[in-house]
Amino acid sequence: MKDSLERLDQRLLQFARQRDWEQFHSPKNLAMALAGEAGELLEHFQWLTEEQSENLSPEKKEAVALELADILIYLVRLGQRLEIDLLDAANRKIAINERRYPAEKVRGDARRAEEYD
Repeated sequence: MKDSLERLDQRLLQFARQRDWEQFHSPKNLAMALAGEAGELLEHFQWLTEEQSENLSPEKKEAVALELADILIYLVRLGQRLEIDLLDAANRKIAINERRYPAEKVRGDARRAEEYD
């Protein structure tokens, strides 16, 4: 996976440089683009039932896949511009969440950490 993420990172950097787009890829602009794409993803699920959201048509699933790809692209570029190792950050966050939400205490309970006794 890490090799795949590194390859994607390099491909996206090359893509942006070939088009002279790095000048537009400030952290602020990338974060805004990321939020916009997340909104577009949400539109695909708006008004669906839980069951419908789990059983997308092939066409809808492909549209969702492309929105997820846009999100990943902007996320990778933002990490790149801020010199953040996304896999390392994700692993550190998982470790934090493991401490905040011990499995034996929270299994089957979706409350936030501050809502526990």
